[in-house]
Amino acid sequence: MKEYLKKNGIRLGIILLVILLVAFISSQALSGGAGFLTNFILNVREPISKAATAAGDLLEGIYGYVFRYEELQAENEALRIQLAEAQEAAREGSEAVEENRRYETLLGFAADNPDYVMEQARITAWSPNNWESLFQISKGSLSGIEAGDAVITEYGAFVGQVTEVGTSSATVRTVIDVNTSVGVLVGADGSAAMLAGDYALMGEGLVSVTWLTEGAQLFLDDEILTSGSGGLIPSGLVVGTVSSIQTEAAGQTEYGIIAPAADLDSLVQVFVIKDFGDTAAQETQPVETPAASASPSPSAEPSAPVTGG
Repeated sequence: MKEYLKKNGIRLGIILLVILLVAFISSQALSGGAGFLTNFILNVREPISKAATAAGDLLEGIYGYVFRYEELQAENEALRIQLAEAQEAAREGSEAVEENRRYETLLGFAADNPDYVMEQARITAWSPNNWESLFQISKGSLSGIEAGDAVITEYGAFVGQVTEVGTSSATVRTVIDVNTSVGVLVGADGSAAMLAGDYALMGEGLVSVTWLTEGAQLFLDDEILTSGSGGLIPSGLVVGTVSSIQTEAAGQTEYGIIAPAADLDSLVQVFVIKDFGDTAAQETQPVETPAASASPSPSAEPSAPVTGG
């Protein structure tokens, strides 16, 4: 017996435990209470159910976030487009206001010069190098513009002269360009002189006036006006004022440094004088540059141009 219990005791214990467990579950079932297995299943199912619910809520939140994020992206893109359109409209409105102001100012100048026939044009490009001071305008021969025509601001300040003309564009040489050569009047008595471009001065936004009539004197702040010689540029256009007076190396010849009346750096629109009255009796050839050997030279030009963006 002892030997049998040694060999099968564990097995018998397990069988007895199972019998007691079955009896316990049966008694609980018969008495109407929840059994152990049922409680076990319920206890296991509850956290699983909570976890599943939480996972579902998380997925729903993620989907909602992604969907809302896409909506916000679409709204932001629409707002960016609206802002860009509003900014463009504001720029156009500001440009229109500024253009109207220029026209109003020009009307006053035109009223004082009823014989002037003028064409407005916008500056489309500047010369890409530092060797010259030229710009392109948006009008050409189709608008009646010709080489030699004077170019002014809305205030009547002399900007330069048309040098080349295409059908719908033209090139303007500014008053400070190294190749400028324009007849002018200086001083209270209107002595004749020549506006002459200079490379060093051009870099400073200035130009020189030289070849003064014998006996003529220059004074600081003297106003320089176009003389009208050559017949292409009307007389009386304001070129600028004398900012300094220099003397040649020999000490006998004076020349003036002129600050232009036109602010070249801020130009966006100019006006071309296509006609200024009865020019039939006037000369039709531009003034030629005096010989280099006879012309005073405010400063030496460099041996090679300096290019720039």
